[in-house]
Amino acid sequence: MSIQIGEHLPAGTFKTATADGLKDMTTSELFDGKTVVLFAVPGAFTPTCDAKHLPGYIEQIEAFRAKGVATVACMAVNDVFVMKAWGKASGADGKVLMLADGNGDYTRALGLELDATGFGMGKRSQRFALVVKDGVATQVNVESGGEFKVSAAEYVLAQL
Repeated sequence: MSIQIGEHLPAGTFKTATADGLKDMTTSELFDGKTVVLFAVPGAFTPTCDAKHLPGYIEQIEAFRAKGVATVACMAVNDVFVMKAWGKASGADGKVLMLADGNGDYTRALGLELDATGFGMGKRSQRFALVVKDGVATQVNVESGGEFKVSAAEYVLAQL
């Protein structure tokens, strides 16, 4: 079963790249005491993710901040080096926090995994966006297969 509105997000750890090198980031560090938008994509540099999903959040970062969002984070079942490169190539640095869920552990904990083995991509994350206030999901937007609507930056902004 996937995460539902009103539920605490499960505990977990992500990998992220910082100016000081690679770092583990816990869900407590990410979510405690603040409002966070966590969105996930099936894969870095993939067509919709690269052309629409991540760029929408980068372009709207000031609007999110104006609505009290402390952090906008992008998660993918990719390694930290890929997420770092994608963030740099996309201009996400200082705007969107890039989180690697390399083995898909957090994606599975959320109940939002996607079997993309038929496309040669292995197990990935569904496309989704969560609004999280102090560790509790207040909005859960999971896309239907192949769609890009409810996890888009503009859609999530309208929910805040």
